Amino acid sequence: MQIQDIMTHDVTLVSPDETLQTAATRMAELDVGILPVGEDDRLVGMITDRDIAVRGVAAGIGPHATVREVMTPEIKYCFLDQDVDEIVSNMADIQIRRLPVLDHDKRLVGIVSLCDIATMESPEQAAEALGGISRPRADILQSWQRSGLHYWAG
Repeated sequence: MQIQDIMTHDVTLVSPDETLQTAATRMAELDVGILPVGEDDRLVGMITDRDIAVRGVAAGIGPHATVREVMTPEIKYCFLDQDVDEIVSNMADIQIRRLPVLDHDKRLVGIVSLCDIATMESPEQAAEALGGISRPRADILQSWQRSGLHYWAG
């Protein structure tokens, strides 16, 4: 099965020059936590509700700042004709819950999320992705240990 068979096709973009308030409002209206950022028919970044909270509000940046100021410009993506198993493995490895889906002209055509994978007929794929995404990274564990925090692996 290919990513294009399970991805969400209807994706709303935000411009890097729009305000954080506009992006947050659009996220609220769509009930999503992430928006692709597009400029001149190209994907130039991603912005999440966490970006707005941590890079924006927590850093003292107000609602009239631009998306460009807090977005993540490094984009991880997949192609629409890639195999779902391959993408699930990649999502687990890089610990990411959503990926933009591009055609081979590198135009945004959709987004695939852990939710899309979870609603497939194969619960094993969702479990693999969730297991990888949820595992603590070694650098985080080392940071926790240095700070005196503890981690319980169950």
